[in-house]
Amino acid sequence: MGRQNGLAVGLALIFATGIAAVLPAQAASFNCSEASTEDEKAVCSNADLSALDSEMAGLWYGYKAMPLLMGASGNRQDEAQAFLKSRASCGSDTACLTKLYSARIATLKQNIDWAVKNYCNN
Repeated sequence: MGRQNGLAVGLALIFATGIAAVLPAQAASFNCSEASTEDEKAVCSNADLSALDSEMAGLWYGYKAMPLLMGASGNRQDEAQAFLKSRASCGSDTACLTKLYSARIATLKQNIDWAVKNYCNN
């Protein structure tokens, strides 16, 4: 049990470090001076969307750092690419982007929770 608790604490620290790395002043997780698409410009020009993007990026950083079974890492990357494609299809529609980010954040939280429980039980 001590090893499992230590592992869970270590994974939580990786996760927290990821969030801290992308949350300065609620900036988007990407360079807004290079934003070229409608969805990127919308995120950069809206503080709420920018905060959601930063939260999602922190969760992604933590999730990406977690060891997964073979094949799951590829799925993890495919899901990230699907999110970017969906975000692009929202264009500058703030409601669409907010809904998409909220869903992605919820999914990442579930995936992290599952990975921690699964990894700690093995």
